[in-house]
Amino acid sequence: MPVPCPRPEVAAVDVPFCALFGVGGAAAATSGGGGPRVRRFRALFALPVLAGLLVVLGGCNRQPERAPEVRPVRLMQLQPGAGKTDFEFSGDVRPRIESRLGFRVGGKIAARLVDVGATVRKGQPLARLDPTDLGLAEAGSRAQYDAAKTDRDLAEADLKRYNELFAKKFISAAEQQRRQATYDSAVSRLRQAEAALRNQANQTTYGVLTADADGVVTLIDAEVGQVVTAGQSVVRVAQTAEKEVAVGLPEDQVERLRGIADVTVRTWAEPGRPLPGHVREISPMADPVTRTYAARISVPNPPADFKFGMTAVVTFTRTGDNAALRVPLSALLQQQGGNQVWVYNAAAGTVNPVPVTLGDLQGNEIEVKQGLSPGQTIVTAGVHLLKPGQKVRPLQAVASAPAARN
Repeated sequence: MPVPCPRPEVAAVDVPFCALFGVGGAAAATSGGGGPRVRRFRALFALPVLAGLLVVLGGCNRQPERAPEVRPVRLMQLQPGAGKTDFEFSGDVRPRIESRLGFRVGGKIAARLVDVGATVRKGQPLARLDPTDLGLAEAGSRAQYDAAKTDRDLAEADLKRYNELFAKKFISAAEQQRRQATYDSAVSRLRQAEAALRNQANQTTYGVLTADADGVVTLIDAEVGQVVTAGQSVVRVAQTAEKEVAVGLPEDQVERLRGIADVTVRTWAEPGRPLPGHVREISPMADPVTRTYAARISVPNPPADFKFGMTAVVTFTRTGDNAALRVPLSALLQQQGGNQVWVYNAAAGTVNPVPVTLGDLQGNEIEVKQGLSPGQTIVTAGVHLLKPGQKVRPLQAVASAPAARN
């Protein structure tokens, strides 16, 4: 079926447009467009038009070349270590001695004289028992002492008279010895009563609980009206003369840290003020819950604001280690079970992955045993978005790894 084609208006030559390209079949042939002159014109006109159409169609199908993506990254230049390794552990400030004070006699608590957090001095009263029973017991002991003293005085007077009679040969030696034995027995009973009275007087004084050293009240274990036994904890007092920091050492580092005696202590409240410390003890057994070894770090002459319960960081410094490189954990990328670090080429502005062998972990840094060398620049942020040979743009000037930490 013939395809209808509109006729363009041509001023110079009135030739059907479809006829120029042979469209329309027999209809175009019968319309008078098949002469030699028309065919020559058709050939001359069709070639430029077809070439232009090919150029336009080819340009539409061609995709523009995309510029390579340049990713922003953070960089750090590696520096050699200083031959020492720092190990940091968090802990809290505790007293060297914390006593659980209790009455040395049983009874009912009549008064509590301190509260938690109160600062106490040596000999200061902390609590009192009801003195009624203790007073009665002391009065009974005093009565027994008085009776024994009277018996002793009577035996002494009798012995004096019998000695005079014996000197005059009015009594036998056996009678004189009997009176001497009676006197000696009375003296012994008096000493016994005196000791019992002194003991009961001490028991009466034990009805007042006093602080045995300067310190701070940390806990109240018994309240007014409670009946307590001898030795039962009533008030806990932490002595302020000696303070230390309690930390837990992991089992994989306890042996290497056991030989380090001097350490540095910093509190969270004053991180810029290092305090000298000394390792007082390391537990020989791991804690059954945390599986760490408890260590106590004594701080001699602590400042006044070094208070119990504060958060502290203890730094163990081990010297004599080989110089090693440390990189942030954010610089590591795990690929196919291995670890790698992106190394920056400043001349080309590109990065390439380098496999590394890792060592000990220390805080947010890890030791690199093999794969890197001092002076190299590595990527510390954005490592998961990079490709080998990719161009990157540093976000800031190249930072240097701290050389003080190995």
